[in-house]
Amino acid sequence: MTAIFERVKTALGPEMAGPGLAFVAVVLVFGLASPQFLSAATFGSVAFQLPELGLLTLAMLLPILTGGLNLAITFTANIAGLTVAWVLRENGGVDAGVGIFIVGSLLALMVGAASGVVMGLVIAFTRAHPILVSLSMMIFLRGLGEFLTRGGDISGFPAFMGPIGHGSIAGIPVPLIVFIVCVLGWHVLLGRTKLGFNTYMIGSNLEATRYSGINTRKAIVLVYTLSGVMCAIAGIIMLARFNSVRIGHGESYLLITVLACFLGGVNPFGGFGRVIPVFVALVVLQLLSSGLNLIGANQHLATAVWGILLVGVMILRWVASKIRISIIRKGS
Repeated sequence: MTAIFERVKTALGPEMAGPGLAFVAVVLVFGLASPQFLSAATFGSVAFQLPELGLLTLAMLLPILTGGLNLAITFTANIAGLTVAWVLRENGGVDAGVGIFIVGSLLALMVGAASGVVMGLVIAFTRAHPILVSLSMMIFLRGLGEFLTRGGDISGFPAFMGPIGHGSIAGIPVPLIVFIVCVLGWHVLLGRTKLGFNTYMIGSNLEATRYSGINTRKAIVLVYTLSGVMCAIAGIIMLARFNSVRIGHGESYLLITVLACFLGGVNPFGGFGRVIPVFVALVVLQLLSSGLNLIGANQHLATAVWGILLVGVMILRWVASKIRISIIRKGS
């Protein structure tokens, strides 16, 4: 198995080998198990379900690349959605105009950015562990959201928001178009900009990056700010899709975003990873979920399978690294 993995890794590149093999395996297994799997309906379902999880995964990706983590992504998204809902409700509710929605969306982006700025500043200047900082932000946002909504949800929004969550352009769902644009934006950011280079450098070795003259504090704050903005975009899409907002929406996505990053070849300690393999990993996870539904498995089984998959990825990486080290030693 590891020999096959190494050959595929050589052919596709180190980043695409894991998600590429996983994609082929999922398609083959469920294609044989269910004749309905390889159908337009299945891939249409994946295209509809992918964007909100995908946007949250992009929000998780940048902090992981710096060697950190953002545990507050889902609650940042929900607070951003709550911001839009509040603006709409205070300015006509179902009769609110497009201009009000745009204002609410801009405020939501600012709320998401503010959440990221606070986390970035604390992490950069106090050197507190990102897990503790983002966990604190998660608890704060959850408590704030439950206080504002009294634990319930807010619904009843203008009809023009429907196409944002459920509409399509040339047969492609609008949320998927938004997600693909964000994927391309992240791809350019990480591969073509100074911030992208600094992000990888910080994840590889923070102290060495600092001594090389790079403003690591500024880079970390920007990374978490952009993470917060991406959360806000996800929150707006979720609001339009569900036609309601609740502080617990998408709570189960948190660990799945981490799984998608690791399955996509991102180093859990930072410094290595690309956007496109993570995108492929997201498709694999959604196909896996759809395949399990088609064969009649309990929907909650997908969560257990995702957990097993994460452990399997870690073990496979460990075995592959041991084999690689052994080959290098024999060669020397």
